[in-house]
Amino acid sequence: MVKVKICGITNYEDAALAVDLGVDALGFIFAPSPRRITPEKARKIIAALPPLVTIIGVFVDEDERHLLTIADYCGLQVFQFHGNESPEFCGKFKPRAIKSFRLKESSDLSSLSAYRDQVRAFHLDTFQTGLFGGTGRTFPWHLAKEAKAYSLPLILSGGLTHLNIRQAIRDVHPYAVDVSSGIEVRPGKKDAELMRQLVEIIKGVNPND
Repeated sequence: MVKVKICGITNYEDAALAVDLGVDALGFIFAPSPRRITPEKARKIIAALPPLVTIIGVFVDEDERHLLTIADYCGLQVFQFHGNESPEFCGKFKPRAIKSFRLKESSDLSSLSAYRDQVRAFHLDTFQTGLFGGTGRTFPWHLAKEAKAYSLPLILSGGLTHLNIRQAIRDVHPYAVDVSSGIEVRPGKKDAELMRQLVEIIKGVNPND
């Protein structure tokens, strides 16, 4: 079954519901964003969660020392690099590193090559000038299918909702999907019913149908 990550967690209630629904990973954003969370608040939420759910910290061009301080303080398990981090920088955090790419067209895919041996997965998100994620705009799925040529697990993001998640999985066959704005009441606050619907749909999808 496709793995599920819920990103932009800012409160315990949303995190606990996601875990109860069987979500595989939770994303905490430590970069400029309407969903940004402080290390202090993230630590409290993470400490109250049960084990066996992957805790991911999302960073944008963060200083290495500060990043490691936050990770140790909060208990982060995986780093998602969402900025202009170099392959060499990402490689310092392998095997705990995921690199996000905001793609517009096929020619952008060439940037993935240099990171293939430095990270464990590629995270694909919609390009929008001035934003590093959470755009709410649907990712061009044909680019995700082309990205499979780089032979790393793909985490598909960008405008995923309960209305299009089934088709996204069937079209792309990603390793995982990453959802944030598509299940929100407002940035940083999830809609419980939409989250339930989304997870139920994902669990019921046979990618080969």
